[in-house]
Amino acid sequence: MPLDVIMPALGMAQDTGVILTWHKSPGDPVSEGDALFEVETDKAAMEVEAQGSGFLTDVIASAGDEIPVGQIVARISETPEDTPEVSQEKPTESDGQASSTIPEGEQVIMPALGMAQDAGLIVAWRKSPGDSVTASEILLEVETDKSIVEVEAGHDGFVAALLAEQGEEAPVGHVIAIIASEKPESPFRRTRRASENSTESAEPAEPMPPLTQPSPPQKTRPAPSASALDGRILASPKARRLALERDLDLAVLARHGYPQPYHVKDLDTLEKLPEEVTSKPSGAPPARYLSAEVVANGFDEFVEWATKEAGLTNASTLLAAFAGSSLDRNNVTVALEAFGETHLYLVRGRRLSDVSETQSGAAPDLKLRDLRFGHLKTLQAGPDEVPVLSVLATSGGLTLTLECAAEHMGTSAAIALLSNFAGRMEQPLRHLL
Repeated sequence: MPLDVIMPALGMAQDTGVILTWHKSPGDPVSEGDALFEVETDKAAMEVEAQGSGFLTDVIASAGDEIPVGQIVARISETPEDTPEVSQEKPTESDGQASSTIPEGEQVIMPALGMAQDAGLIVAWRKSPGDSVTASEILLEVETDKSIVEVEAGHDGFVAALLAEQGEEAPVGHVIAIIASEKPESPFRRTRRASENSTESAEPAEPMPPLTQPSPPQKTRPAPSASALDGRILASPKARRLALERDLDLAVLARHGYPQPYHVKDLDTLEKLPEEVTSKPSGAPPARYLSAEVVANGFDEFVEWATKEAGLTNASTLLAAFAGSSLDRNNVTVALEAFGETHLYLVRGRRLSDVSETQSGAAPDLKLRDLRFGHLKTLQAGPDEVPVLSVLATSGGLTLTLECAAEHMGTSAAIALLSNFAGRMEQPLRHLL
């Protein structure tokens, strides 16, 4: 069955994208992960990868065309021949959402928060049907396989419809909300299944009050189904970090029946629960701290070589490339802290050309502290929201540390990450092999 290639949403408020160039031609074979084309938004230019293998067919957009988000631009088919027609219906129609029952207004789609993301799990709606909203306000939180990201509304107006509930997964490009310019007379919300089948009537909007009392459990906020969560605890990144700092276990809220997802305000409720159950279980795995010594620092020489031979003059870019590639997967966002500033880098692969600075605003997968030019010799600051690599200078070499919470990665994965990074810093040519 052909796989539609759509214009992805690479930014929170992106409506269109300009195709800069195609890396594949019609009829070319493609493999999953191959770069198909480059897209320019108002912030950056990024490569769009193939989500499956086959042949590129039905290319209906050329370099320089500005394409609306969610529109089909090509297909990946089992054979190199084009199909007779490519449907350009709006996502609301192709996904079975009857236009006759959905209010008119600006569509909010499930954004692509990563190059290989097919769908996103709706963690929480920050707005209810009928609420006013501005383009820069947070409309919902989305969980991908890497992080939880806050998604802005992207339009000014009023929430006319929510077409998926928290705890449900929606494919990238699927319409999940409608924002109208005027306050709607009958705003509604419904599940994604109802939106697809168009068989269930619209449900009246219901408020989602915060948790206020420790007992009895308040269940006025719709809770995701157990099958959707599969044992996971849904919480905002800030709530997770503060719970870790206060030595609180968010699972206690779930065991007492408090509906997810959890936010910072819910930590006050957690602290009011009986003392014997608010602390993390004594058998919980501890935070991980690993350290490695690199006797011969080959990184500085590699920077000189890269400057002369490849014209790469930014050492921070190379450092981010080494760290991101050490996770042994593509499309890693690295937050590099150096000289009191933080910059985000997208590491798409192992090649030096596969790393670039980004302003996407996506949550990082890995944090890297470049402390080579300071006076620190050792560091143990404790786990952060994501795993943290630190680079410190020693006499003729480097000290590398990795700190992370036990929930971030297992012991074997942590050892592999630090070992890969140490190997690259000691013998940088390993990065190119």
